[in-house]
Amino acid sequence: MSTEIVNVDEYEALAQRRMPKMAFDFFSSGSEDQVTLRENRAAFTRIRLRPRILVDVSNIDVTTSVLGFKIAMPIMVAPTALHKMAHPDGELATVRAVSAANTIMILSASATCSMEEIAATGPGLRLFQLYVYKDRNITRTLVRRAEQAGFKAIVLTVDTPRLGRREADIKNRFKIPSHLSYKNMEGLMNVNKEIDKMNKTSGSEAAAWVDNHFDRSLNWKDVKWLQSITKLPVLVKGILTAEDAVLALQAGVAGIMVSNHGARQLDHVPATISVLEEIVKAVAGRVPVFLDGGVRRGTDVFKALALGASGVFIGRPIPYALSVDGEAGVTKVLQMLRDEFELTMALMGVCSVKEIRRQHVQTEQDSVKLLLSKL
Repeated sequence: MSTEIVNVDEYEALAQRRMPKMAFDFFSSGSEDQVTLRENRAAFTRIRLRPRILVDVSNIDVTTSVLGFKIAMPIMVAPTALHKMAHPDGELATVRAVSAANTIMILSASATCSMEEIAATGPGLRLFQLYVYKDRNITRTLVRRAEQAGFKAIVLTVDTPRLGRREADIKNRFKIPSHLSYKNMEGLMNVNKEIDKMNKTSGSEAAAWVDNHFDRSLNWKDVKWLQSITKLPVLVKGILTAEDAVLALQAGVAGIMVSNHGARQLDHVPATISVLEEIVKAVAGRVPVFLDGGVRRGTDVFKALALGASGVFIGRPIPYALSVDGEAGVTKVLQMLRDEFELTMALMGVCSVKEIRRQHVQTEQDSVKLLLSKL
């Protein structure tokens, strides 16, 4: 099956045929009218590349460093929930593929495999996605387990005081399949009892889970608190404005992820690639800035790096490929994106990631400035 696939997007249609409707809708849908979901992809198409020619590109180096770790490419795997809804091996298959590709995976807080199970697959660079719960002892325990399991950083997701209105999940009355569970929460609360209770409510189980357990009072002081209970670097995921980027710096974060949660939270927010540059300028090189949302091509990776990202994270293509080809599917997604990125670099006249510059791209704002300068 995988040999017939020539680009990342082709996995989506195949996944739709393979997955139960409730599972596919869970992975694929955004919030409300899905304006931001469409814009995450469309915004990349409005950025133009400015290639340089007659450059010796006989040797291309796509390696980079993230948080002090050298990785094979600036393409990493974002946290997506419930991989066992896509394939029986779930996150174990994903992490094996990611480790073999010598890149980084963020394990979702809502994974169907525990961080200890992930660690048992062998060496690899893994970060742990964290939400802050009303019961702070749960948060402390998760952080301690991440440290013990060899995770390299905590990725605090800050855009979910409540769950966005995901109407496909509401229509489907989404609930986690009975044979699966939120593995990292087992032992911290009676997960089965909680799910039974939530299944008696209307709407989405996921929304009920967030309402019952996530701390809506979360604020910048809590970022400091989190740093006080761990020696791991803390990255903040979910920033979309320069103002919040400055506050993140003041809070002492180790990195920023420009993210709109895959367009699953507030609809009508900008595409992440559209706000990346303003955040990069506000940060001014003090911490690395990463991006997720809408990356489907090697050219997308190049555009993000040209606008200042230190790397990109891939979301939906991972469970799509997992559902079609298991570990081999994830491997193929990462390899296709790496190959496309390397080809883009060659055709752009760039031999290393460090050589990618702002002048390699032209945005809509650049076009407007050029027009105004001629008036």
